[in-house]
Amino acid sequence: MSHDFSSRNSWFPAPCIIDAGIIIDKQDMQRVLTDLTRVRYIHTQDGRLTSEGEGCVLEVFADPHRATLVANHAIYLNVYSFDYIELSQSAEGSVFDLIQEDRRLRLVPLTNPLLDQVNRAINAAELEAMVTEVISARLDVQIDDEEHFPF
Repeated sequence: MSHDFSSRNSWFPAPCIIDAGIIIDKQDMQRVLTDLTRVRYIHTQDGRLTSEGEGCVLEVFADPHRATLVANHAIYLNVYSFDYIELSQSAEGSVFDLIQEDRRLRLVPLTNPLLDQVNRAINAAELEAMVTEVISARLDVQIDDEEHFPF
């Protein structure tokens, strides 16, 4: 059996990153950051702490003409503001280090996406039940009106 090694070397499988690694593709960066909600952030420049706090990731986008913004506990992340993401694990869980030359924006999630999914499912069920109650109550009112005011 023969193998064509020249064509085999031109094809590489897509990266597979599990819990730790470097993410350089902008779409992959955007996808991994999109699930973040509440985070603790630590911003360092040239190895020196410049700011830290807690905030909510309100938007993750890819636009070479817009800025990443952190203000008033709101975080708007532009993946074009960073060269890559270094994903790692700590005692607190996942850690996302967004790197751009000597700048590092560390994001430590304060929420768990597994619990958030359960809460969203519960909220959807609660919302559906409330809508059903409202529709049912409205039908009851219409029936009562028809009984009291026959035409």
